[in-house]
Amino acid sequence: MKKIIFLFVVIFSTVLFAQLENKENLSSSHIKYYQDFLNFLGDNNKTRLDIFIQVPYNEVQFIKTGNGYEAAYTITISVYDPNKENLITEKIWNEKITTISFPQTTMEENFKLSYKSIELIPGRYFIRTALLDKDSSEEFSSENAFTIRDLAKEPSISDLMLIAQRNVVEGNSKIIPNVSRDVVVDKTGIPFFFEIYADSVEDVNIEFTVADIDNNVQFQDSVLKHLQEGRNQVFHTINKFTLNLGKYLLGVYVRDLKGEMICFATKSFGSRWSGVPKSITDLGKAIDQLIYIANPDEIHKIENAKTNEDKAKYFMEFWKSKDPTPDSEDNRVFEEYYKRVAYANENFSNYTEGWRSDRGMVLILLGIPDNIDRHPFEYYSKPYEIWQYYDLNRSFTFLDETGFGDYRLTTPLSGDLYRFRLK
Repeated sequence: MKKIIFLFVVIFSTVLFAQLENKENLSSSHIKYYQDFLNFLGDNNKTRLDIFIQVPYNEVQFIKTGNGYEAAYTITISVYDPNKENLITEKIWNEKITTISFPQTTMEENFKLSYKSIELIPGRYFIRTALLDKDSSEEFSSENAFTIRDLAKEPSISDLMLIAQRNVVEGNSKIIPNVSRDVVVDKTGIPFFFEIYADSVEDVNIEFTVADIDNNVQFQDSVLKHLQEGRNQVFHTINKFTLNLGKYLLGVYVRDLKGEMICFATKSFGSRWSGVPKSITDLGKAIDQLIYIANPDEIHKIENAKTNEDKAKYFMEFWKSKDPTPDSEDNRVFEEYYKRVAYANENFSNYTEGWRSDRGMVLILLGIPDNIDRHPFEYYSKPYEIWQYYDLNRSFTFLDETGFGDYRLTTPLSGDLYRFRLK
C-alpha cells in the first residue's frame, strides 16, 4: 500500500507592507491558529483521529537571537468525554520557529504545521486545543465538540482532507494539508484526499458536488471507481471553475451501480480569489467597505452591475486602478486597506461593526497612529483616547460618552484627511 507522508514546511510569500517599527503595535493580540480534525480507520476497531495545527508566523511573538529571529510555543491537545468531566488523553509538545530576517516573521503566508494522531473508540468527545506563546506568556485556545466516526463498519469513507500541495516520490505521496481550508478555485481547482474502506471487491460511482450555503449545487461530477477489499486511497481534483467569495460545502457520495448510497462525507471550505486579501470572504460586504477609498460613482457602478460576474469584474478593476505597482502581482494598497478593515472589526466592534466606527474610520484612512494615549478610568471625565500622527502634526480625540466602549471622534475629519493614505 502506498504511504501518505505529511510534510511540515514553512511557506514563503511576499512581504506584507510593514508599519514603522517604532509605532505602537496594533496587530491582533489574539493568536489565530488554524486546526483540522480528520477521521481515518485505525487499528483494532478504533478510529484514528488526525489533528493538524497550523500557526501563522505573524501571529506569534519573535525575539532577536544571534542567528536571526526565533519564536517558541507549546501546543496542548486535550480529549475529554462529551460532558467535559473526564480527561481521556492529552498530548503536549513544544514547537520552535527560526528565521534569518525580520520580514519573514511578518509574512502572512508563512506558517508552521504540526500533526498528531490519536486512536479513539467511536463516539462523541470534547476536544480542547491550546497554544501558549512562550515569549508573550499568552495562551489561546479552541473548544470543540467532535464525533469520532465508526469506520470499521465497512463500507465506509474517511473524512475529506483538502490538499495545499502534493508531491509523489518513489510511489509515496507527500502531502501538505490545506488546514485553513482557503481555496483559490479558479487557480488550483479543489484538490483533496480521502479513503474508502470496502468489505469486498466492487465497482462504484463516486459523485462530487460543491454547494453554497443555501445548498445550491454549483458543481457536480462523477467517476467510476474499482474498489479493492480493504483500504482504498483516493486523490481527486475538481477542475478549475468559477466560484464567488464565501463558504461552500464539498461533498463526496459513494453509490453502487444501481444508484444506492453506500457512504458519504462532506467538507466545508472558503472560496478565495487570486490576488484578493484573505480577510475578504463576502464580496457584498467588501464593496460596502469601499466607502473610505472610493467615490460614490465608483461604488454605484460596482453595486449596480447586472450580474455577479460583472460586480466581481468591476470590483477588481477598481483595485487595479489603485495599484501603485501594476506590473507586480502584489497590490499593497488592496492588501493594506482590508488589513486595516479586519483589524478595526476585531478591535472596535461594539454597537456596529468596527470598520463603521469612528476609530475604525480613522485607522482605515490614516493607518496606525504614532502614539495612542488611553484614559479609560479618569475620575473626572468619561473614558477617552488621543491618537497622534506626528507626520500630519495632528491628534484625534475619541470620547466614550456611554461608558460601553462606543468611542466617538470629537472633531470631524476634513479636507485631505478624508483620503486614504498608504504610509
